Order: sequence, then structure tokens, then C-alpha cells
Amino acid sequence: MSQSSDVARLAEQLKSCFSGSPWHGSSLMELLRQTPVDLAPAKPLEHAHSIWELVLHLTAWNQAVARRLRGEKLELAHEQDWPAVTDFGEAAWQEAIKALEQSHRMLQEAIAKLSDAQLSTKVVNRDHDYRFMLNGAITHSVYHAGQIALLRKSSR
Repeated sequence: MSQSSDVARLAEQLKSCFSGSPWHGSSLMELLRQTPVDLAPAKPLEHAHSIWELVLHLTAWNQAVARRLRGEKLELAHEQDWPAVTDFGEAAWQEAIKALEQSHRMLQEAIAKLSDAQLSTKVVNRDHDYRFMLNGAITHSVYHAGQIALLRKSSR
């Protein structure tokens, strides 16, 4: 199914904040590519999540939104929403980044199957539609990219 203008615009906004050149600053992937493994689990701010935890959280939500776009009724338990970091090595960090990239592709593929008319479809078990959810996914990504930028600066 070809993308129509509203769907294409949402997909492009999501892509831009994830790995493009957003107007507001660095994309999420640009920030993560500059984050060494020793900085990823750091918690320089009291009561804040680490960069690594944010990556796992974003991965979970990219997957959740993609599944909801397919009509699945989905609730994330706390441990799914905020998975624990259990391996702090370089290979695990690179795998976490790869999983985030894969979840982004999964979400983009789900968006690509939508028509403009489907943006008004109500999300199963929610009071909002697909358009609202996708705008939320974009905002969510930008919000956490901002947190990651602050955590990077606070850890130097």
C-alpha cells in the first residue's frame, strides 16, 4: 500500500528524530553513536534512568506501537516498559542499539502499511486513534533523546 500524505509525514517525522537531521538538534541515533559503553549505564542524576535503560524503554515502545498498529491489544508490564540492564559489556550495548534500530524499522514498516483513513482508527483498548498514538511516539522519541543529551552532558 502506498503512503498518503499524512502517513508519509508522520513516518518522516519519526525517521527524522530517530536518525535524520531534526531541526531541534541531534537525532537519537546520533546521540547514541557518540555514547561509549561506560557512559551508557551511568546515573549521574539522582532518580533518573540511565541512557541504556532509556534505549531498552524506547525499544519496547517502538515494538508496542507497531503491534498496536496491527490491531493487537497490548499492555506492557513494568519490567517490559523498563527492562533491566543485565549485561554491561560492549557487545550487549551494541546489541541494545541494534535492537532499537530494529524496533524502529518494525514501527516504520507498520506505518507504511497505513492509509490516511486508517489514522482515525481507534487503538484497541484506548480512547485515542492511530494518529494520536503516532504523534505520541514521535514526541516520546524526542523527549527521551533530550534526556539522553542531558545525561551525556551530566556524565562528563
